[in-house]
Amino acid sequence: MTSQTRASAPPVPAEPPSAPPLAVVVKGYPRLSETFVAQELLALEARGHAFEIWSLRHPYDDRTHPLHDRIRARPRYLPEYLYQEPLRVLRGVARAVRMPGFGATARQWLRDLGRDRTANRVRRFGQACVLAAELPEGTRFLYAHFLHTPGSVARYAAAMRGVEWGISAHAKDIWTIPDWEKREKLADARFLVTCTGSGAEHLRGLAPDPARVGLVYHGLDLTRFPDPPARAPRAEGAPLVLLSVGRLVAKKGYDDLIEALAALPPGLDWRFRHVGGGALKDALSARAEAAGIADRIAWLGKRDQTEVIAEMRGADLFVLPSKIAGDGDRDGLPNVLMEAASQALPILTTAVSAIPEFIQDGVHGALVPPGDPAALAARIEAIAAAPEAAEAQARAARARLVAEFGMEAGIDALDTRLRAALGDAAPPLAASASPAPASPSRAAR
Repeated sequence: MTSQTRASAPPVPAEPPSAPPLAVVVKGYPRLSETFVAQELLALEARGHAFEIWSLRHPYDDRTHPLHDRIRARPRYLPEYLYQEPLRVLRGVARAVRMPGFGATARQWLRDLGRDRTANRVRRFGQACVLAAELPEGTRFLYAHFLHTPGSVARYAAAMRGVEWGISAHAKDIWTIPDWEKREKLADARFLVTCTGSGAEHLRGLAPDPARVGLVYHGLDLTRFPDPPARAPRAEGAPLVLLSVGRLVAKKGYDDLIEALAALPPGLDWRFRHVGGGALKDALSARAEAAGIADRIAWLGKRDQTEVIAEMRGADLFVLPSKIAGDGDRDGLPNVLMEAASQALPILTTAVSAIPEFIQDGVHGALVPPGDPAALAARIEAIAAAPEAAEAQARAARARLVAEFGMEAGIDALDTRLRAALGDAAPPLAASASPAPASPSRAAR
C-alpha cells in the first residue's frame, strides 16, 4: 500500500526481447487486499522466474502497495466485460477456433454452462479465448491465483493451447464454488497449492490424486517490517486502543464486533480504530450510531503500509472477528494476523477456518467462537484487566511467526513445482512439502 494514486491501468512496459515461458492469471492486478500475491510474485522473480501477469480486471484501488512497484513482470489486461472490447473478443475467438484443443474445450465449457447458467461463465470463456490467442508462442505453463474465475480462464485457455496449468487456491474461491467444479479442475491441473491446512484437507478429499494438492503457507516476508516496539504498560487513565485491518464485508464479522463493543462495561474506556474500505461501511457506521458508541470509533479507510504499521505499533489489541458468511465465504489465514504478530501486538480473533493453524488460544493470542459477540466482549474485558498475559502471548505469536511462518519455505515449495512444470527441475514436491503447523494448532481446528 502506498499513497501513489492509480486512476487507470498502469502503463504496459515495452515488449521483452523474448517471451517468458510462464503466464500468471489473476482476477485483478494490482490489489491492495492481495498483497500476498504481490509478495509471491516478487519472490518468484528473485528466484529467476520470468512471467507475464494476465489480469481479468483493471485495478480499482486508488493506491498501490510498494511491492507492486518492485515487480518487473509485464501486466496485461483481458477484456473485463466482453461487450467493452467486441473486436478483440471476436479476434480472440477466431484465432482460438483454429487451435487443436478448441473443440474439446468448447464442449467442456458447454457442460459447465449447463451446470452454471451465468453471464460470468460466458465471460470466462470469452476471456479464455482472448488469453489463448494473445499468449506468446513461447508460453509453456499457466499459473492461476484463485480457483474460481481465474482458474476457469486458465483452464480453458491452457486446454486450447495444449499446455499445462496449475492453481493457487485461497479462501472464498475454495468454499463458494461447487464440488463438481473443484473435482474437475483438480483432475485437469498439474498441481494445486493452497495456503491453509483446512483448505488442503478439503481439496485432497476431492482430488483424484491427493499428492497434486500442496500446503504452501503464504508466510510473511519479515524484511518488510520493522522490529516490534518496546511496548510500555498502558498509562493510567488511558483508553484501551483496539485496532482492526480488513475489508468491511460480511465474513470479517465487524457487525459482531460492534455489538461486542456496545456490551463492554461503562467503566472500561476504549477506542476502536479500523483500517480498510468495503461495502458495509455505511451499515456498520449506522449500527455504531444506534448503539451509542460511534464517538469511540474511527473509520480510517484505506491506508498505506507505513500507516498500518504505525497503527499496529500504537494499539493495545488487534481484533479480527472473522466468521463464515451466509454464502459460505470465509477467511483463510489472514495475513493481517501475521502482520500484527510481527509487531508483537496482542491478538483477539476467532476459531474459524485456518486461523487456529497460527493462533492457539491462550498461547499465541485469544480465540473465541465465530459469530459470538458476548464472547468477544468478555475476552476484550479480560485482556484489558490482564495486559501482561496478552503481551506474553503476543511475544509467543511473533516467535512462532519467525520460526514457522516465514515466507521462504512456501516460496521454495512453489518454485520447485513451477520449475518441474516448466521442465527446469526435479519432479514436484510431495503434498507434505510445506511444514505443517504444530499439533496443538491442528487440534484446535
